[in-house]
Amino acid sequence: MSQTVISVADIRKTFLDFFESKGHTVVASSPLVPGNDPTLMFTNSGMVQFKDVFLGSDKRSYVRAASVQACLRAGGKHNDLENVGYTARHHTFFEMLGNWSFGDYFKRESLEWAWELLTQVYKLPADKLYATVYMEDDEAYAIWEAIFVKAGWTPERIVQETRIIRIGDNKGGRYKSDNFWMMADTGPCGPCSEIFYDHGAHIPGGPPGSPDEDGDRFIEIWNHVFMQFDMQPDGSLNKLPAPCVDTGMG
Repeated sequence: MSQTVISVADIRKTFLDFFESKGHTVVASSPLVPGNDPTLMFTNSGMVQFKDVFLGSDKRSYVRAASVQACLRAGGKHNDLENVGYTARHHTFFEMLGNWSFGDYFKRESLEWAWELLTQVYKLPADKLYATVYMEDDEAYAIWEAIFVKAGWTPERIVQETRIIRIGDNKGGRYKSDNFWMMADTGPCGPCSEIFYDHGAHIPGGPPGSPDEDGDRFIEIWNHVFMQFDMQPDGSLNKLPAPCVDTGMG
């Protein structure tokens, strides 16, 4: 069976063109070494250049952005160095494709556009895709359910095949979860929804949330962070006045 080959350059261009068509401003990759962030040795994600926007100390001329960011993860919170060579999905240097909303659109548009790009533009088989949501994020679950139903799944099939997986506090504390993102111990945070690709039963590994999730069969390809809270020192959450979206696809 013949396979369509797409270059990395085409993947980048297609991503940026898609989000530009959705009203996003295409922003150049920031330097690999941050110039104004003493908390980081290297830029480790696409949101680094927008950190001050999320914190409210900077304002841009646009409310939607997209970029392809050069990242290096060889230390700090996001250190992939020790995993390189042991899995098929960890790299120290890579490019992160991302789109952002600064108080503009939110969960529905973010997830619907992700599905559109993956299945209609990149032509990934829909039956290879799975989604995770934070256990308490009923809104994101309902959005995903509607997306799958529109794509031809029945609600019964969605449940039977566990297409949408709820992930709770699995990291040893309240809001400590693979599906709850925090910038730091305090500050902007919120639930996230990850999209996984199933490489097939011939590859060892189980779906996210299972005992065998560290295998290479189910690979996370895109994370959508919904920053809607401000974490307080006492662990309580206040709602942000303008919820934001921060996504990263590697």
